[in-house]
Amino acid sequence: MSESGEAHIMKRAPRSGSNPRIGFRKLKSDLEATLPALSKHQTEELRSVVVRFYKKKFRKSGPPKYGALNKGFTEHELQAFFRAVDNPKFHLLFSYQAQLGLRIGEAVRLNLSNIKFESRELVLKTEKAARLDVLLIPSPLFKETLDYITANSDKIEKAHGSLFFKEDGKSSTSAAFIDEGYARHKFREYVQLALIDEIYCTTDESVPDRRARSLHRLTTHSLRHYAITHFAEQTNGNVFLTSKFARHCKPDVTMTYISTNKKALYDGIDGAFSVSQAVALKAKVSKPV
Repeated sequence: MSESGEAHIMKRAPRSGSNPRIGFRKLKSDLEATLPALSKHQTEELRSVVVRFYKKKFRKSGPPKYGALNKGFTEHELQAFFRAVDNPKFHLLFSYQAQLGLRIGEAVRLNLSNIKFESRELVLKTEKAARLDVLLIPSPLFKETLDYITANSDKIEKAHGSLFFKEDGKSSTSAAFIDEGYARHKFREYVQLALIDEIYCTTDESVPDRRARSLHRLTTHSLRHYAITHFAEQTNGNVFLTSKFARHCKPDVTMTYISTNKKALYDGIDGAFSVSQAVALKAKVSKPV
């Protein structure tokens, strides 16, 4: 930044003892007036000063990296967790995460339109990869899904096909499905009920009057973590099939060799199955409102 530019800004910067709110407004106004005249190099230099100061003043040292900490469920923990989940809706929701590795945002949005009942396939829009993916639903999970659909067909139809329809007053959004925050809240309840909740660290808050938050080892993402790890074990550590199952973008080049190998992917999950009752309900829901 030029000396004249610095002098112009600093001359009207808030002084010690002055009203900080008024001083900030003046400084902000001066910056807005000065920045257009600065070169790219000067602007980047000014930005680096602000960022460096921000990190020094506000960013405290965060929690330690995970290291060898296992953020996924063990087999024992998973069994205890699902024994505690007594609500069929959340049992099915978390089962999709634990068996197919769905992210919580993907799981709560599952709709009848995502399921190809004839081939037992789940069609997902993976937003992080900006693509459509297809996974085979394991037989036990598919049967649980059909039983759940049969028991809740009226509510699912009313929710325009949303499997995990929201209950009255249980969502902060206008969507037909439950929101992620509510699902996470229920997850925490079941983890605590199963006596497997574990806090490994707390946040170091820099904002005054904000209490430190507990960091839990097991979160809804731990179910996805378990699914991916389990799949890797079942395929003898095949990193390429596992990456495909997890719907990750990388390893990108190697993945192109198996992108059309659906049989190998499906053999790693399960066999085949079909049913007609859910197909009829799906057709009914799919009709224009």
